[in-house]
Amino acid sequence: MIDPYGRWAEPGRKPPYAGLPSFAGIPWSEDPADLDGVDVAIVGAPFDWLASDRVGSRDGPRAIRVSSRPLGPEVDTGVDPDDRLRVLDFGDAPVVPFEVEATRSAIETTVGQVADAGAIPYVLGGDHSITLPALRACAARHGPLGLVHFDSHTDTAPDVYEHADNHGTMLRSLVTEGHVDPARYVQIGLRGCWPDADVFAWQAERGIAHHTAEDVRRRGIDEVVAEAIARVGPGPAYLTVDIDVLDPAYAPRTGTPEAGGLEPRELLAGVRQLSEALELAGGDVVETVPAGWGTADAGALTAAAVVGNALTGIAARRD
Repeated sequence: MIDPYGRWAEPGRKPPYAGLPSFAGIPWSEDPADLDGVDVAIVGAPFDWLASDRVGSRDGPRAIRVSSRPLGPEVDTGVDPDDRLRVLDFGDAPVVPFEVEATRSAIETTVGQVADAGAIPYVLGGDHSITLPALRACAARHGPLGLVHFDSHTDTAPDVYEHADNHGTMLRSLVTEGHVDPARYVQIGLRGCWPDADVFAWQAERGIAHHTAEDVRRRGIDEVVAEAIARVGPGPAYLTVDIDVLDPAYAPRTGTPEAGGLEPRELLAGVRQLSEALELAGGDVVETVPAGWGTADAGALTAAAVVGNALTGIAARRD
């Protein structure tokens, strides 16, 4: 295990631009033995072979780590994840360029090591198709999961460009495979002109609930999230955040941007509330395409804050 703060023990605080760029400067290890006693482990999934539009989210895990800030007391709640959780950066799954199935197997195995150790895996994507192996790994330990899904798109289409396996179809696969309980599945932030009515009919037949970005604007994020919490209810759940749920003003380089999205403060508040209220078995943030370096990258900065707020919510739940 490597502690990025090791050389800064005497001054007591490492500047974020120095040393090993683990997430939030937390300890880093790729040894499953070091998962013993860990509460949450960060896993990178640098894969974007199945994106239908702009690629580049393969660089998302690295960008999110570089943009992340040290953990500490969250100003609004006073909760400090560093005081209540043991968090480890478990490195990246060993993805294989051009090999979709080998890469999926690597992601599922790496996330499964975290879940099998009793920790919560939080995955940094990568395009949204990485949720397929990541959630499968969590469901293998916990059984069918509830799901809260922030996105501008449903990602439950039967195909995209006549291909059934990509970042717009994988959540349909997870439902049909039995890994996601559709009655405990809620989408937040939908907008735009895709998918068509047949997909929404398929969802309605299975009890999948959705809230549009306009619902969030009219009703407020607190009310929408409260309904999501009630729908998911008790039992293990997964939280997936496609950064394109945000308005493109805040994540301009994401793969499939849609105008009229959420603001970061709405997303972060929702993630924090959900992570405190639900029994999270895992989570991810996906589709971050770097647009700068470090804190100059607005999308990666917010993606890192998604993980930080999830950790705050998990920590508050353990109070």
